[in-house]
Amino acid sequence: MEIKGRILGLDVGNKRIGIAVSDPFQLFASEVCFIERKNDKFALSEIDKICRQYNVKKIVSGLPYNMDGSLGEQAQKTIKFVEQLSFAYEIIYKDERLTSFEAEEILKKEGKKYTKNKGLVDMKSACLILQSYLGEQND
Repeated sequence: MEIKGRILGLDVGNKRIGIAVSDPFQLFASEVCFIERKNDKFALSEIDKICRQYNVKKIVSGLPYNMDGSLGEQAQKTIKFVEQLSFAYEIIYKDERLTSFEAEEILKKEGKKYTKNKGLVDMKSACLILQSYLGEQND
């Protein structure tokens, strides 16, 4: 099996950013952490540190399309933020509609208390976004 390198997954929100990373074979996504989004400079610096730590060359960011498939204000904000990383990393956008809902359902089944720790939802969402991308690549 060929080692392809790791890919970072992002769930970018106004308050927090969920982060996941693939295994080196790009088969599985794992939750890493979430970053409190104090300001963009801080958040971008933290993401860059994590990318260097895991030797990441590609970032898959969730893009919150509207239910009709159009790009709304939040999607535009996400693109503006993530594009600041394009100097060093290949950027891929992945439709993230309903991932937060799906993440909450998974956390409920796992018996985890996510209502007081929304970072759990953000990390799980990042993991779902990245796993969806990996699944498409390995079909």
